[in-house]
Amino acid sequence: MKILLVEDDAVTRDYVESGLIGAGHLVDAAEEGVDGLTLASRGTYDAIILDRMLPGMDGLAVLKAVRAAGNTTPVLFLTAIGGVDDRVEGLEAGADDYLVKPFAFSELAARLTAILRRPAMMSEQTKLCVGDLEMDLVRRTVTRAGIQIDLLPKEFALLEYFMRSEGRVLSKTMLLEHVWDFNFDPRTSVVETHISRLRAKIDKPFETDLLHTIKNVGYTLRA
Repeated sequence: MKILLVEDDAVTRDYVESGLIGAGHLVDAAEEGVDGLTLASRGTYDAIILDRMLPGMDGLAVLKAVRAAGNTTPVLFLTAIGGVDDRVEGLEAGADDYLVKPFAFSELAARLTAILRRPAMMSEQTKLCVGDLEMDLVRRTVTRAGIQIDLLPKEFALLEYFMRSEGRVLSKTMLLEHVWDFNFDPRTSVVETHISRLRAKIDKPFETDLLHTIKNVGYTLRA
C-alpha cells in the first residue's frame, strides 16, 4: 500500500514510518498540515495517517479539506487528543478511525487493515496495470500475461512504486527514499540488487522488457 503520514513529532513519525516500510508499504511523510494536504491532493494513497495537532493547519482542517475535495481515501487519526468529544468530532468530520497516543504499532497496523477491508471506504484503485503486467493491491498478487509472479515484500513495494510512476524516470535516490529508509547510504548496492531480482521475475521469462535502465539517470517502467 501507499500511505501518507502527516505527523509533526519526529520521533513518532520515524517510528511509524519505519514500521510501515518494514511491512512493505510505500510511505510519503509530511510534518505540517499544509504540506500534508498538498500531498493528499496531488497523490493517490491507499490510506492517510493524520495527527490532529499540526503546525500551520491542524489535522481536523486538513481532513475537512480532503473530504470537501471529494477525496474518499481512508483516514486514521493518530493523536494525543483523546477526549470523547474530540473523537466524535474527528469521526463526524470524515475520519474512518481514531487512535489515541501512546499506541502500539501492532494496533495501528491492525486498524489500517480494518479500515481498508471496508468495501465502501476502500480506495477506488485496487489494481495497477502496465502492459500485460498486473498488480492486485488487495490480494497482494502480481501476474504477467496471466502467469503469477511471486515477489518478496520489498520487491512488491519496489514494483508498486514503479507501476504507480509508469513512464517516469526514477533515480536511485528516489527509490531509496520511497521504498527504503531514506537514511540508507547512497553508495549502497541495494537498489541495483533488487532491480536485478525484479527483472529476473517480471522481464526475463517474457519476450519484451518493461523495466528499463536510463543510463546515468535511473530506471523506468513502461510498456
